[in-house]
Amino acid sequence: MTFRRVLIANRGEIAVRIARACREVDLESIAVYSDADENAPHVRAADRAVRIGPAPSIQSYLSIDAILEAAKTTGAEAIHPGYGFLSENAAFAAACEKAGLTFVGPPPGVIARMGLKVAARELMVAAGVPVVPGVTASDQSDAGIESAAAHLGFPVLVKASAGGGGKGMRAVRDRESARDLIAAARREAIAAFGDGTLYVERLIEKPRHVEVQIFGDTYGNIVHLFERECSIQRRHQKILEESPSPALTPSVRSAITQSAVAAARAAGYVNAGTIEFLLEGSGDAARFYFLEVNTRLQVEHPVTEGVTGIDLVRAQFIVAAGGRLPWTQGEVSQRGHAIECRVYAEDPAGGFLPQAGTLLLYREPAGPGIRIDSGVVEGGTVSVHYDPLLAKVTAVAESRQAAIARVLAALRRFPVLGIRTNIPFLIRLLEHPDVRSGHIHTRFIEDHAIDLLNAGDPPIEAFAAAAVAPHGGAVPVTADARTAPPDPWSAIQRWGR
Repeated sequence: MTFRRVLIANRGEIAVRIARACREVDLESIAVYSDADENAPHVRAADRAVRIGPAPSIQSYLSIDAILEAAKTTGAEAIHPGYGFLSENAAFAAACEKAGLTFVGPPPGVIARMGLKVAARELMVAAGVPVVPGVTASDQSDAGIESAAAHLGFPVLVKASAGGGGKGMRAVRDRESARDLIAAARREAIAAFGDGTLYVERLIEKPRHVEVQIFGDTYGNIVHLFERECSIQRRHQKILEESPSPALTPSVRSAITQSAVAAARAAGYVNAGTIEFLLEGSGDAARFYFLEVNTRLQVEHPVTEGVTGIDLVRAQFIVAAGGRLPWTQGEVSQRGHAIECRVYAEDPAGGFLPQAGTLLLYREPAGPGIRIDSGVVEGGTVSVHYDPLLAKVTAVAESRQAAIARVLAALRRFPVLGIRTNIPFLIRLLEHPDVRSGHIHTRFIEDHAIDLLNAGDPPIEAFAAAAVAPHGGAVPVTADARTAPPDPWSAIQRWGR
């Protein structure tokens, strides 16, 4: 390595994950924390920690000056941005380079180009990568966007050029509703990104969302690490991810991964990234279209690690230090099946409203093939200032059905008290027959809201009893099995069904 000390410019489970990778490759890790995170797990996971500001992220985790000052005072030589916050901020990557720090990610120019959807789309067209039919209006007035939508033909999707995560995006199905929806998309785009530029593309009804993990080095080597299916979403935010995608035939998988490599090569990509596609149709006749490039490590990277056996963060460090990719395309393969569920502090029945408070009870499950990535602990506080992700539960098994069974068993043995979570919702989702059969799409949750959302939580007594029972559901056995004390985990299992 050309650096020995890494500052982790993030918090929560990804900061814990990066700190673990640092230990495995003998790098010193430095955590940063806001006033709200002084006692957070990621602070204890690192070798050192430094305060960067008050709780609001704009004054701490989003402050370039605060992050760079922390790097300077601790003698950091590299910065890993994780995901979210400043991870896709080209100005931050450039500031790191100017300060003589190694940025563990793609070059600032790549981040800037791929961060603008219009520019990224034009680059993909030139590279021969399929894109959704669309248009960027030269007249960026609301009337100009409306005219472009009418020319393309309704229904259309109006999207923020500088956006991501569903911000500044509206589905417009007819001319009557176009003007109001365009104005709403622009307002949201300006508020979220400071840029109201919009473009219009054909709306693909109920597509699947399939993304390809790519990796490049400074020697021109680019490989893919296969695909992830991310179709189960709410408000364009992923909830459940898996690999392999149950929708891809071998020929479509070959075509989409080759297109992803072509896209990365056209962008001059270095380090870890994701090429995202929409998939329309089924079987060998399925068509895919470029959606966007995520110029960072993804939240769902454990899914790829589960089926390839590759440590993506370790590889990020190797490439950032000037090394070659540690594997060739022929050495990368998919084995088995992996599924990841995101456990959030939120109320699905209440519109997925984020929750905040103290975790009075928080017991992570364990078992064969189960991986938990978390940045919280029992007794800790879920703050109103940050994303309410509590943990990622990833199950790896020899088949998709076995992976579903494993992740369901883990979720049923994951009691949390003191705050609402989406665990009951995730269980219902994974038990849905269409999810089990792989017949899913990006509007699945909206289409099945009645089945998925209108159900009560388990009684608090069940979780309270589970908290003091032997973890895993074992109970004392008496001479007469009929008088054995009830298993509190069984109560939760019955509720889950």
